[in-house]
Amino acid sequence: MTDPADVETAVVDAHRRAWALVLAATARVVRDLDLAEECVQEAYAAALVSWARDGIPDNPAAWLTTTSKRRAMDAVRREQVFRSKLPLLVEPEEVVDEIAMDEPVEQVELEDVVPDERLRLIFLCCHPALAQDAQLALTLRLVCGVSTGDTAKALLVSEPTMAARITRAKKKISTARIPYRMPGAAELPDRLRAVLAVIHLLFTAGHTAPSGTSLVRTDLVDQSLHLARMLRDLMPDEREVWGLLALLLVTDARRAGRVDSDGRLLRLEDQDRSLWDRAAIAEAHDLIVDGLRGGRPGRYVLQAAIASLYAEASTYDETDWPQIVTLYDELLLVWPSPVVALNRAVAVAMVSGPARSLAEIDELEKDGRLARYQYLPSIKADLLQRLGRNDEAAIAYRHALELTSNEAERAFLADRLANLNRP
Repeated sequence: MTDPADVETAVVDAHRRAWALVLAATARVVRDLDLAEECVQEAYAAALVSWARDGIPDNPAAWLTTTSKRRAMDAVRREQVFRSKLPLLVEPEEVVDEIAMDEPVEQVELEDVVPDERLRLIFLCCHPALAQDAQLALTLRLVCGVSTGDTAKALLVSEPTMAARITRAKKKISTARIPYRMPGAAELPDRLRAVLAVIHLLFTAGHTAPSGTSLVRTDLVDQSLHLARMLRDLMPDEREVWGLLALLLVTDARRAGRVDSDGRLLRLEDQDRSLWDRAAIAEAHDLIVDGLRGGRPGRYVLQAAIASLYAEASTYDETDWPQIVTLYDELLLVWPSPVVALNRAVAVAMVSGPARSLAEIDELEKDGRLARYQYLPSIKADLLQRLGRNDEAAIAYRHALELTSNEAERAFLADRLANLNRP
């Protein structure tokens, strides 16, 4: 018998690392996301029992995939038997896909436009019949294995709202009989915008985990980088794909310097830049230069260019803040997001002073769309502190703490709050 604690740890680790792969492989067999998710959950539950009895397998992901696919096949066969035995009780269904559910799944052959199971499933979930918020919610939760709570934080909505979105999206796929098939090459551009957004949000959820004890979820960061590289190989002429990959590379390049030896979060100005990955920064720079050629740049190329200016400065004081503000102005034209406006306000404070920036923060508060975004009150607190308005800064820091679930970020905010009244 294997120690139950070791088994539980192995299952949790396999869930973090392999959920997306197991779900994608199972969904490809049954072509039904609801059924695939159910079978994957059963496989993980079975692992708790089987691994305790037989030992943890050398390849947990392969064990889970095999178990899940077997359960899925059994479910499909039961459905086939039900339909064959009770033909009078089953209304004929209109077939909207070239694959009928009563066709033996072993004989199904689809052209693999995308070689990776996870990327294929992302394209499927980004079907244009679904609203974009539903596409993002469904994909982050099911395909990428991000919890409902963390998905809600990433999309700035409440957890019940997010759960409802996911349920509606799955129901829409079922009732509208959206086929489980990879879109043809001509259909990819129509889904690219949503796919890019999914990969970016996945990276964001890993770069700074919405909850938990660690600042970074390396599994999500590595997964998003892998997906971005494959997407670049799949669509090599799309400049926004280059931009997304560059943004991920240059942002992740600072990973080793973001915390100190005790795991405490460091501000950008306090980070040891010698720890940054210069090869990744250089690769990102080349992608950005290529992306800026040939017309007006899009959202991801501009974001990458901004991140590159932060990373390429020799010191924090040498950062080209005026150029960053200019790029943010361009970014707001192509992507008028309140999060972009908030990030721009940080750069404005470095160019025009904290008072000017604080006025812009106040307007964003009145807008209301960032009411659940913890970085708004934390940035406001920093600006107030720089203006010597410590009592107001303390109120803002406490508000940020109420909205923050990541323990590393909470410790950072608590330290900032405690330091307000220190010399």
